This record gives sequence, structure tokens and C-alpha cells, in this order.
Amino acid sequence: MKYELNSGIFVTEDTREAGESVYFLKTKLNERYLDNLDSNIKILEPKDVIKAWGLDELRVVGITGTNGKTTTAAAIYSILTDLNEIAALQGTRGFFVDDKQVEPKSLTTPTLLQTLHNMKVAKAKGAKYFIMEVSSHAIDQDRIEGIDFSLKVFTNLTQDHLDYHKSMQEYARVKSLFFMDDSLKLLNKDEIKKIDFNPTKAYTYSLDEPSSFKVEAFSLNNGITAAINHLGEIATFKSSLVGLFNVYNLTAAVASVKLLTQKPFQEICDVVEYFGGVSGRMEVVSREPLIIVDFAHTPDGMMKVLDSIKDRDIVVVFGAGGDRDKDKRAKMGLAAARYAKKIYITSDNPRSENPEDIIEDIAKPIAQKDGVVKIVDREEAIKRAIDELNNNEVLLILGKGDEDYIEINGEKIPYSDKEVVRRYLNILST
Repeated sequence: MKYELNSGIFVTEDTREAGESVYFLKTKLNERYLDNLDSNIKILEPKDVIKAWGLDELRVVGITGTNGKTTTAAAIYSILTDLNEIAALQGTRGFFVDDKQVEPKSLTTPTLLQTLHNMKVAKAKGAKYFIMEVSSHAIDQDRIEGIDFSLKVFTNLTQDHLDYHKSMQEYARVKSLFFMDDSLKLLNKDEIKKIDFNPTKAYTYSLDEPSSFKVEAFSLNNGITAAINHLGEIATFKSSLVGLFNVYNLTAAVASVKLLTQKPFQEICDVVEYFGGVSGRMEVVSREPLIIVDFAHTPDGMMKVLDSIKDRDIVVVFGAGGDRDKDKRAKMGLAAARYAKKIYITSDNPRSENPEDIIEDIAKPIAQKDGVVKIVDREEAIKRAIDELNNNEVLLILGKGDEDYIEINGEKIPYSDKEVVRRYLNILST
């Protein structure tokens, strides 16, 4: 993909597109291909593109962590918008500017040139803030090279992506790299021992440990109500979101907006209630019966989601992705067994693996537990769970969230948990 740098001159990251009027953006990821370029092609550094497009004027916020990136980023974006600030949001859900979607869902963190171009589009539309999710892959591959962050946010660190990073130590090391400079930082104090960071300009938020933004009290009845102490000033917010993990996400969001804008703290908290959450994240698809869809696909993510509704009898449908971290599968089974009354283990993007093998990996440590059902076909698993759902039970369908496909042997087949539920409930009601 090439983009116009200035009048008649374009820029690309692809050596095959580079030419006389198409300059080549050299990054850490593509510099190994420099030998493929003709000697007369002009080579640019990220700082050259940033200067040409005037991107230094944007205030960029980067959120990283195993869980909570998408919701925290979306909440920051929502709060800023409701405070009459023009903001942009880039991440798993796509690219948005001023409450309008510009690009559809893509990678959590796109290529560097794509991100810089999105920043250019945001600036042209009047945005002052650019909120972006930052994946560990992007940090490791320098896909954020040259970007000057106004604020960096750390949510948490739990097991994920070990197929890529190989160990938790390496995963933590890569995440830590993001916080080694002198940028303004906001770190989850309850998770802070899991990473290294430069303490310069570092603020913290927490529910347990003393911090710059400390949740002094909260309630999870009928949504979330929380009181936050920031340097002696108490502010409260209310939200329709559910779960303890969303107390963390929303606290990170209001703290971020406070650090960015310095607006009155209560004024920031007052608009939290207008944030309706993220599609596929603890999304209530049906209330009678109560059926919730969530993206949780790690042991810790499952624990947080299941713990958030432990006052109900829980039924869970989930699987694990193929060709990915196999070590987490048994742990996901144990997480489900800790909270759920009935467990339906099924497929979730098996990719090139045999889905039955993945299911057995999950089920192995809970083979003796009553109420464990194995069904390879995900749609059939959901239908059976609904058929067997009792009045006092809540059905949680985990792993895919708002994904609109299931990946099998390199093919992305159209599929949606939410549509399966709605379609089947409609059949049952007629």
C-alpha cells in the first residue's frame, strides 16, 4: 500500500512498489529488503514521514497489556469525545475518528506506515488525540518506531502469545520495552511487579495497592459504581458495564483522560456512564435467557469474566485456538471448572490442528468433573447449551467475542456467536 507523502510524491513500505516518485519507508521490519531496491530510489526514515505529515501535533496514547487494551482504549476515546474533544481510535475494532468508523477491523496494531497514515487522516479531521492499542508483537517488531507517545498505559500481564514469545519472561521483557523511556506513563499498580519500567513521569492506578488513582470503594450491583481517590480528591463514576476487570479498565480510562487534559476529575467521571462498552466484550445477547458473549481466550481472561458473575449458576461454552500456545489449554479448562456448573468444550479457530485434539488438551485436567460436554461443531455446542439452560443459569460463550469468522485450515469461514444465538432463539420462539 502506498500513500501520498506530498504533491505527486508517494511513500510505501513495499520494495515492489518503490520507484522514482514512490519513496521507500525503511523500518526495522523491512530493512532486510533494502538490497532489493534500485540505487536511485529515495529512502525515508519514520521521522521523515512524521515531519512531512506534521504528526508531532497529535497527542498519541498507547495502551498495552494482555487483557483490557480494547475496552480501555475505547473508554478513553469515548470519554474524550463526550468531553467535546476530537479524538481518533485505532485498534482491534478498526479505525475511528470523531465517533465515525473510517476503517474496518484489522490487526491490533497495523504496520507502521498504516498507523502513520491513520494519524494523518485523524489530524486532517481535526483530531487532537490518537488512541491506539499496542500489541506485544508490534513492540517486538518495532511497528511503533518513531512515534512520540504523550501517554503509555499498562493494563496487566498474564499468559498469552507464548507461541510467539516462547516464555513468560520474554513476553514480560517485550512489554517492558514500551515503558523504558521518559514518556508519561500510567501503570496498573496491582500488576506492576510483572514488568520493568522507567519511573520517570510514571503514575499508577489500582484497587489494592496505594497509587496515584486509587479505587477506594466500588459496587458491582447493577453495573459498576466506583469512587477514586486522586491525590486526595475523590470522584465517582457509574457504568452499565459488568465485572471487576472493568473497574480496572474504566479507572485506567478516567486516569488517562485526567493526565491528558487536566480537566476537573469529577467532570471526567460524570461522562463514563455514556460509554456502552465494546461489541463482543461481556455483551448481553439475550436477557431471557441470560446469554453473554465475550472475547476472553486466556486462562486469566476467563477467570476474570467468570468471577464477575459468580453470583449466578454459570454455564460456559469455549474452545482454544489451534497453532497457538498449547500450554494455556489445560489452564483454560481448570478456569472453567472452578466457576462453571456446566462446561461445553468446542472449537475456536482450530486452524491447521485437529479440533478434537485441542478439545482433549482442554478437557484433560477436568476429565472427572460432572457436566463436561465435548462438541466439535461450535454452533451445535451453543445450541445444546441453550437447550439445556435452566432458568437460574447464565450462559457465557467465550473466545470469539465479535469475530465474524472461524478459521479452519487457512480458510476464514463466516461465523458469529451472536448471530448463532439470535437465530436459534428466534427459531425456539416461533
